[in-house]
Amino acid sequence: MFERSLSALLEHHLARGKSVLLLGPRQTGKTTLLGSLPADLTIALAEPRERQRFERDPSLLRDQVLALGKRRPLVVIDEVQKVPELLDSAQILIDEGRVQLVMTGSSARKLRRQGGVNLLPGRVVNLRLDPLTFEENLPPTLTEALVDGALPAIRDQRAARDREEDLRSYVETYLEEEVRQEALVKRMAPFGRFLELAALESGHIVNFSAVASDIGVSAPTVQGYYEILVDCLVAERIDPIVRSATRKKLTRSSRYLLFDLGVRRLAAGEGDRLGPERLGELFEQLVGVELLRLGRLRSSRIRLRFWRDPDGPEVDWVVERQGRFFPIEVKWSERPNSSDARHLSVFLDEHDRASRGFIVCRCPRPLQIDDRVVAVPWQSLADPKSTLRRAVGV
Repeated sequence: MFERSLSALLEHHLARGKSVLLLGPRQTGKTTLLGSLPADLTIALAEPRERQRFERDPSLLRDQVLALGKRRPLVVIDEVQKVPELLDSAQILIDEGRVQLVMTGSSARKLRRQGGVNLLPGRVVNLRLDPLTFEENLPPTLTEALVDGALPAIRDQRAARDREEDLRSYVETYLEEEVRQEALVKRMAPFGRFLELAALESGHIVNFSAVASDIGVSAPTVQGYYEILVDCLVAERIDPIVRSATRKKLTRSSRYLLFDLGVRRLAAGEGDRLGPERLGELFEQLVGVELLRLGRLRSSRIRLRFWRDPDGPEVDWVVERQGRFFPIEVKWSERPNSSDARHLSVFLDEHDRASRGFIVCRCPRPLQIDDRVVAVPWQSLADPKSTLRRAVGV
């Protein structure tokens, strides 16, 4: 059992009388997190009979809440996206002050279709539960983090063989079946191939036309597939910085990151013996998803970007916060030097909104590269007092 940092934030919002919509990919621990709540009623829509009852008559929610006979009972609705029509009843009950709801979901797609993601702004707090952060559970080795990912149930398995089997099951039962059903596709083969390519190309700049040509569908269809992955919380879209006073050819296409490195590896059909070059590529992705998780957990108003001139320099990640830029390079090196910081220096020279940069690497302790760039160990992402986390506000 892992202690989740989000639990304190959830309890805080419930204590001040707010209802909560808790989104997160499957098996990130939403149901476990809610198990400690003193709920007066729990509705589990993953159970077929329960789901069918509410599908036939969504007004049952109101009837069951009123039957509790309490002024504002705490009611949990698990996997609310399975019966999105319940959002109408939920909205009325919250607006009338008759209930305090905690609703969970593993897909925003059906909820967004119903206009329910931002249920009653100011009354419902939207939270996101991700896989484990380094702060919640630091993996024994960097390679294990890159190969096995950070889903709680996977990290809890001691045997590598068990972790592998459970990851394979996750990909086959969730990605291959539920996400495919969400896509409402008639041609299964192209979408299955797309999932594999999306995993292989995770972290790279996406060329919709090239992917479309490979799987035999149109570029708009591929773009729609990526939107489905984002809606299902399986992928994150990272947009580039495109404005520059000195450069006219900055990359404008986005990058997509799969939410978990272990799921990504199994979906891509990669084994667990990866070479240094591939590990370096995945290391960059790991730092990206960790920054995203920390930003959401801290409710920080940060935005993760990247910067790339096709004919010149590029920076792996740029954290944008309160009008400031914090460029970050990720290096597999244990002893980075000034050469590793050259693109950071270019970015700092060209952006007056940036004053310092960072290299995340495998060095055992922080290293000052020059007066504007410091190299930090990847483990420092687990420490909220570290130089990098304090600077970017996560």
